[in-house]
Order: sequence, then structure tokens, then C-alpha cells
Amino acid sequence: MSHRIVLASSKGGSGKTTTALNLSVALAERGHNTIVVDLDPQGAIGLFLAKEDSDWGGLAEVMIAGTPPSEVLQSTSLPTLRILPRGRIDPVDTCEYELQLHRGEVLSRTLDEIEEGVDYVVLDTPSGLGPVTRAALAVSRFALLPLQAEPVAFRTMSQILRVIDHVQQNENPSLRLLGILPTMVRLDSDPSLNVMSAVWSGFGGVLDTVVPRADVFTETSEIGIPLSFLGGRTRPEARRFTLLSDEIEARINRMTGVEDDNEHRRLV
Repeated sequence: MSHRIVLASSKGGSGKTTTALNLSVALAERGHNTIVVDLDPQGAIGLFLAKEDSDWGGLAEVMIAGTPPSEVLQSTSLPTLRILPRGRIDPVDTCEYELQLHRGEVLSRTLDEIEEGVDYVVLDTPSGLGPVTRAALAVSRFALLPLQAEPVAFRTMSQILRVIDHVQQNENPSLRLLGILPTMVRLDSDPSLNVMSAVWSGFGGVLDTVVPRADVFTETSEIGIPLSFLGGRTRPEARRFTLLSDEIEARINRMTGVEDDNEHRRLV
């Protein structure tokens, strides 16, 4: 059975899509069969990869035309990584798209149909606490919360935690908080460091891995590729996502009662 991880954030600008894509690549590079699902009505994964709105069919075609999900899964240069895009929708139909995702079982059915032989499904959601985020939380096992290391983002943290608690209590008892991932961290900024101190002291489940604010993220989005696909030496920011994938895997193993073989090897 695959592990469904939904990335959610109350506030925009948290690096959620960057994290979803690069975490999925890191998991795939470790040999895990991985699918990243673009649930953002704006098609954030496709936009990051420099795709036009009409380039890829996807979830919209599954919902509207009954297209089999397997027909709209996009292969990548990594054999272990595939993408389920948003699909082709008119921006004026965004509200109906979101409501249809929330009120029906199409998302659950779609994921069930594509998960055979898949280890991880990473769901990228739009910012905020709207119907798409709620739908993703309702069908996922784990929630990963990117938190921009800035004061306003920190003040919204309680909102997404409240929604997760509500979904767990009323819709999806299996939902677990996988962790809070600090992003856009600036070690040369007092406000950023103050937020990090408040996060560490005020919340449980904060990941050891942090994602810094760095120009390389803009560079990769301009080119339309994940971090590890950049030529030349491996960037330190790409190594962050390798560490993140290790930490995510270890946490899931602990939560599901699976022994972490890597940890075992370190202890003997």
C-alpha cells in the first residue's frame, strides 16, 4: 500500500510546490516508485516545469470526461517518478473544479486506480484551507506542512493544524501529522531566526531538515526542472531534499511500525 503525503499550507509563498516536486524526485532517486499529484487549480507543478496550460491532460479529464487515470499519468526521465497533472481547465471553471473535487469521491477513486506498485503519492495542494486541501486531507494518511520562516506565516500555523484536527476527528481518522517543514529560512535574518525559535519551542513534530531561501530555486523554476537535474556539481539545496526524503521515510516507518533498516545498520 502506498503512502499518501499531502502538502498543505494556510499561506501562499511557503515553497509548497517546490517542496512537493523536489521531495518526489528525491524519493524516486532513492528507488521508490513515486507519483506527484498536482491538485492546485492553477496547475502549479506544470507551471514549475514550464508547461503550458494545454500541454497535459490530467485530473480534470478524469473528472469531466471519464478518462482512465492511467492514460493521463505522465512519465519522466526518472523511471520511478510519474506525474498526475491538473489537466486542462478554463480558469473561469476553477470554482466548480474545486467543489467537484471536494464533494465527490473522484480523488479517492483516482488514487486507488494508480497506486498499484507505488510507494509514495505526494499531493500538492493550493494555498489556503479551501475545498481542494480538505479533499486531499480526507484521502491521505500523512500531512506535511511547509512553514515559511516569516512572522505572518507563523501566525497562520494554528489554522492548518485546526483543520487537520477537524479532518482527523470527523472525516479521516487515519490522518497523521507527518511534520512541520521550515522553509525560506534565512540564517542572516533576525525575523527568520526568531520564527524558527518560536516554531521549535511552540510546536511538536518540527522536522530536523530545513529548506533555506536561495536563488537556486528561482533558477530551477525559470528553467523548468527540479534541483537535482541542474548540471554541474550537486547543489547543497538538492542535498537538503535527499536528507528530507530520508527523514520522511524514517518518520513514516516509525509511525507505521516498520523497522528502519538504515537506522538499524547505523546502530550495529
